[in-house]
Amino acid sequence: MELLFLAIDFKKCRRINFKNKRRQDMIRYSHVSLNCPINGKILNDINFEIQDGEFFVLIGPSGSGKTTTLKLINRLIEQTDGNIYFQDKCLKDYPLRELRLETGYVLQQIALFPNLSVEENIALIPEMKNFDKKLIREKTEDLLKKVGLEPKLYMKRLPKDLSGGEKQRIGILRAIISNPKILLMDEPFSALDPISRTQLQDLIKQLHDEYKMTTVFVTHDMAEALKLADRICILKNGEVIQVASPMVMRENPADDFVREFFNMKEG
Repeated sequence: MELLFLAIDFKKCRRINFKNKRRQDMIRYSHVSLNCPINGKILNDINFEIQDGEFFVLIGPSGSGKTTTLKLINRLIEQTDGNIYFQDKCLKDYPLRELRLETGYVLQQIALFPNLSVEENIALIPEMKNFDKKLIREKTEDLLKKVGLEPKLYMKRLPKDLSGGEKQRIGILRAIISNPKILLMDEPFSALDPISRTQLQDLIKQLHDEYKMTTVFVTHDMAEALKLADRICILKNGEVIQVASPMVMRENPADDFVREFFNMKEG
């Protein structure tokens, strides 16, 4: 079984201020391209770094390459040119299982196992890694409380008994319970109603800030990007147009495309 849903042993620590200190690179793309025999060039000479503990948002219109760029990190897709480095080690040198044990993954459509309870879904990967069962249960209860789900009411529920927002919460917990070094999120809230979406944006930002996760988040919504990001990477037609903090991007957009895309933010 390929391990895609993994995560973190929570320890409180303050986030480092980006303005005062540069963080170590967690991920670095170096001249990365992807060519497809049928569709041609999907990505063209991608170069950027994602710093340790950063909330990094990939954004762009449909077909810009943002999800493809994300999937290169856990090698669901392999680039045809260039290299990606994970903590200064070439990604291709990592055994696939080891890499995915270091990577949590949250999708738009959470694939919870329908015949497993909430507790069993969350505990699946820790049990595969032979974690202590008592510790797994205690951590599961603690995490459920953190996302506003009462353990006594939710531990034994099946996925069919959960709302869309509740399923996303469980998916996030499954992704952060087994200590990954990086959390990947591919438009995880786009299918939710506005209230649930806002609640989950607040939740993931809270978890990220409180526990200093490194998060790579894909969205097509600039308002969501501005709310969550330390830095934003805008892509168009498989190329990086600009990487900058929201403030820098607002004040100094790279071109008219960035300026117009920035002004499309909701509200």
